[in-house]
Amino acid sequence: MNVSLQNIDKVSALLTVKLEKADYQEKVDKSLKNFRQKAQIPGFRKGMVPMSLVKKMYGKSALAEEVNKLLSETVYKYIQDNKVNILGEPLPNEDKQQEIDFDTMEEFEFLFDIALAPEFKAEVCAEDKVDYYTIEVTDEMVDNQVKAYTQRNGKYDKVDVYEDNDMLKGLLAELDEEGNTKEGGIQVEGAVMMPSYMKNDEQKAIFAGAKVNDVLVFNPNTAWDGNAAELSSLLKIDKEAAPEVKSNFSFQVEEITRFVPGDLTQEIFDQVFGEGNVKTEEEFRAKVKEVIANQFVADSDYKFLIDARKMLMEKVGKLEFPDALLKRIMRLNNPDKEESFVEDNYDKSIEELTWHLIKEQLVKANDIKVEQEDITNMAKEATRAQFAQYGMMSVPEEILENYSKEMLKKKESIEGLVNRVVESKLATALKSQVELEHKNVSAEEFNKMFA
Repeated sequence: MNVSLQNIDKVSALLTVKLEKADYQEKVDKSLKNFRQKAQIPGFRKGMVPMSLVKKMYGKSALAEEVNKLLSETVYKYIQDNKVNILGEPLPNEDKQQEIDFDTMEEFEFLFDIALAPEFKAEVCAEDKVDYYTIEVTDEMVDNQVKAYTQRNGKYDKVDVYEDNDMLKGLLAELDEEGNTKEGGIQVEGAVMMPSYMKNDEQKAIFAGAKVNDVLVFNPNTAWDGNAAELSSLLKIDKEAAPEVKSNFSFQVEEITRFVPGDLTQEIFDQVFGEGNVKTEEEFRAKVKEVIANQFVADSDYKFLIDARKMLMEKVGKLEFPDALLKRIMRLNNPDKEESFVEDNYDKSIEELTWHLIKEQLVKANDIKVEQEDITNMAKEATRAQFAQYGMMSVPEEILENYSKEMLKKKESIEGLVNRVVESKLATALKSQVELEHKNVSAEEFNKMFA
């Protein structure tokens, strides 16, 4: 067996593997013995088929299988042992590779085109400046979050006079052109609606200050701008027919219901942050603000890494890549795509590849490793963040464990978590090595940066 690598240029090479009969014959013989033991051929007992017949029937396929298996092992062992930094997979050479004939050949030569990663140095220093955005937590954010907690403990009260966001219940009846109840028209008893959700302001105004037992005349079609789903739900008719109903309707108010948020009590404090950890409204609001600020840190780090990436890409500059080879790899990896796919997406893929290579160097330089504990903790943090979106700040460890275990059962989830761990650790490392240009921004200003 002989393996050699010939550099074509800085970023491409030709890998040659020569196999002789002695390299593979023992494995082929062993494979044929296995075939003989398992073969069931009419006229012969199992395991007693003549080897000459086995070779005739299975010799070629056994040879091809063992040669290909040995070839694959040899190529990847050579790449690993010699630390060849390749991009993508080795590709069979299309120009110099001779046709392989397993019927007549005993010695084989295989040639592979190898795409090599460009050589460069990615590093940061104290002179490098990167923006770091701190998102301001406003009183309004805290108010909204506190309101969300109190609403969970709120209640519905019956009231006499309608205000915005109240819910009305009553008798809905279709009117004729003279304004009288239409004979055979649509009638809905116990119809429920919230005028504040109407699309038309004039129709919405009809209900301002309405009282129990009032009879109001409005046009549902105009009120909800002909929305089939809304009209079908209110009038209890098919969605297809609903937009065609353009009559006025009377609505006799039978009941007005108003949602009243709950009070900030010790019960809410304990529900959100655990029993006894918060005792006053002031402490509660401070903790809520702290939680929101912590949630924003991940967003700030994400933006920092984007800006650090841009800075590093500019420092490294345009790298040389084996374009023809990489385009060939792209075509092979996307056989179902149109011819134009590679040309349309190549530049973007090179940009992503460049960042991948830069990140690879930085991860190695900073000795960043991902342990199982890191993945588990990241799964818990992801789970904690999901619960936080629903206002659940203090989730028992047992629940976090159960949810995160489910997440870790999925391969795609694990890959995503590993990437998040790497980026989190990389952001932490880079923040200590560059000069941070601290900037305070509002959430609106921050979000506009991604628009």
